[in-house]
Amino acid sequence: MKDYIIKHPWKIIEEGFDPKLNEISESLCSIGNGRFGQRANFEEKYSGASLQGSYVAGVYYPDKTRVGWWKNGYPDYFAKVLNATNWIGIDLDFDGEVLDLATCKVSNFRRELNMQAGYLERTFTAKLVSGIEVAVTAKRFCSIADDEIGAIEYRLKVLNYGGKLTVRSYLDGDVENKDSNYEEKFWNPILEETSYRQAYVTVETKETKFDASTFQVCTGMQFYVSKNGEEVTEDVFEYKKPKYAGCGLEFDVTEGDEVVIYKYAGIVSDLNYDRADLLENCKRAVTRATETGFDTLLKNQADAWAAKWEEADIVIDGDVSAQQGIRFNIFHLYQTYTGEDKRLNIGPKGFTGEKYGGSTYWDTEAYCLPFYMSTANQRVARQLLVYRHNHLQKAIENAAKLGFSKGAALYPMVTITGEECHNEWEITFEEIHRNGAIAYAIYDYINYTGDENYLSEYGAEVLIGIARFWAQRVHFSTRRGQYVMHGVTGPNEYDNNMNNNWYTNYIAKWCLEYAMKAIEYVEKNAPDTWTNLKEKIKFYPATETNQWKDIATKMYLPYDEELGVFPQSDGFFDKDWEKTVADLKPEETPINQNWSWDRILRSVYIKQADVLQGIYFFEDDFSDEEIRRNFKFYEPRTVHESSLSPCVHSILAAKLGMEDKAYEMYARSARLDLDDYNNDTEDGLHITSMAGTWLAVIKGFAGMRVKNNQLHFKPMLPQKWNSFSFKIRWRDYLLEVKITADGVEVTEADGKDAPIVIS
Repeated sequence: MKDYIIKHPWKIIEEGFDPKLNEISESLCSIGNGRFGQRANFEEKYSGASLQGSYVAGVYYPDKTRVGWWKNGYPDYFAKVLNATNWIGIDLDFDGEVLDLATCKVSNFRRELNMQAGYLERTFTAKLVSGIEVAVTAKRFCSIADDEIGAIEYRLKVLNYGGKLTVRSYLDGDVENKDSNYEEKFWNPILEETSYRQAYVTVETKETKFDASTFQVCTGMQFYVSKNGEEVTEDVFEYKKPKYAGCGLEFDVTEGDEVVIYKYAGIVSDLNYDRADLLENCKRAVTRATETGFDTLLKNQADAWAAKWEEADIVIDGDVSAQQGIRFNIFHLYQTYTGEDKRLNIGPKGFTGEKYGGSTYWDTEAYCLPFYMSTANQRVARQLLVYRHNHLQKAIENAAKLGFSKGAALYPMVTITGEECHNEWEITFEEIHRNGAIAYAIYDYINYTGDENYLSEYGAEVLIGIARFWAQRVHFSTRRGQYVMHGVTGPNEYDNNMNNNWYTNYIAKWCLEYAMKAIEYVEKNAPDTWTNLKEKIKFYPATETNQWKDIATKMYLPYDEELGVFPQSDGFFDKDWEKTVADLKPEETPINQNWSWDRILRSVYIKQADVLQGIYFFEDDFSDEEIRRNFKFYEPRTVHESSLSPCVHSILAAKLGMEDKAYEMYARSARLDLDDYNNDTEDGLHITSMAGTWLAVIKGFAGMRVKNNQLHFKPMLPQKWNSFSFKIRWRDYLLEVKITADGVEVTEADGKDAPIVIS
């Protein structure tokens, strides 16, 4: 755990430059706009440790799967989120000496992410090896008001130098991924073009045998330089080489001069334009930016963010650490996904890093969907579900590769196109609980929004495909007289290739029951749609639903009478379960970085909520005493080395009235990346789990649930907080909720009476 970020309600502030923390800060202060994003790399040259990262949504590379022992069913490729053309580069050369903070003496350093207005600002004073001193203030943002534009204002004050200054502004597409195999690069050059103060680079992903399609991205820039308020008009010199283009100016400066550089960028891809029109549309974006100007662009950015905060903000009074944490999480969620493009989804690292690959995990359905349902227009959440419907045929193909048939659908663990592209055995083949999360999301969406038409339009078809998978994945145990499921891994990846994971069995049973309810609804309310769907998918109700009923009725659900808890899986209690996290030495944690995998698998330690994940989803199926027993058993053995873990524990602890534990888990969730709890923030932020932090406040401390078409609140006010308030969209209502020591106040924006229950 690290604690160097200054606590502030609206800003992420780093004071003082420590190169050992630079990659962490690059992640924390990343910026994006749903279309593209940028890690908080320096504009000027930096030869120290850095993960350079510029990312374009939806653009990926199908890299060959590399495993030591190939198994049938493995995906051919791993879809890598690609590091794209670096558009922020500005080199400063003082008579042959380049400004490089890795070789300079740096003072007065401050890196500040302004979450309220949506921009990154950095200031520092640097003393070069020669003794030249300069002071710099750099400000930049990715516009959410115009999501093809990025802009930089770079101010340099000359403190003690007289001589030549060369400014080079460039675009560099000759980049590689940190996770590339053998330093392989994934981009081919297509175009480099320069003109007076402008440059354009178009690159294309390499072809592979796995996917004939490729992507093209065109990045452009225009820059202006002034000295002491007057534009520098010296001749511009141009640079061009494959995948690289830039322009430069050389002019005289003297002590006290202030040089200001404005750089405007346009970034477009062939996801949105024909390739023949890419360059022209990139030029239009650059022209829009330059004609608008930095100050107006920044104002538009601040206005656009103000509109988002107006709906999505959570205000916590009395606890600046908690306040900073929740806004940090909300900010990065909205930087990553805006809902403007139905083809896009929510990547686990967003625009902050390339680890994990893919763009869609079960995190979207289990964690992110509730956030967008409550803070954005209903169409955004609906779009996330339709995204999965659009990938249904791919899910059926994924299942077929593993031997399933007759329309059984297995949604991928990791994907961009709907095709499975994750290559770890225990995840790709065994973490099939992801199917259940997608079915649960359909239920959750309909229960929250009341949009039951979704079942007949899209949902029933998906639910049937998922139910068909479960029906084939179980087998009947004559010894038990029940259906069982072998060779699975639940959410706890520290216990894999097990039999009868309780959560997986439970959610499979639920999926079968919910699919049958969905069929009944569509058959009754949209009979023509049901007739057409039955024919399309060759559904035979008499045989299939009878089988589903039998499985659901006879599903084996492990239970331990002695402990009164649900065993995570068969044999789990044969482990040394008397040990807890308290028995671990500090130097042993995180255990995934200090123990062998063999030792982890043999231990009782749990990566994230597993049994408790199921109890969280289906809490109404269990008494408070059952929930309490399971919580008190599993939480002390959970190391929370998944970002998805603390929020679930916080919500359940709040439900059980365990305020201290609820707050502890909230703080861990909210500040997981800010304080680098798991020693992995440098690789990028945990974007999808950030929605879990929002859930910890809304479902945890506010106790919000939807039951019988009524919105329920059962609040808990943490002792450290004077109050907290938030806005939510629920059906046709826009509600503002404020919770204080005196009670709960709920107001509706239009003065309508909403069906609300407070207990």
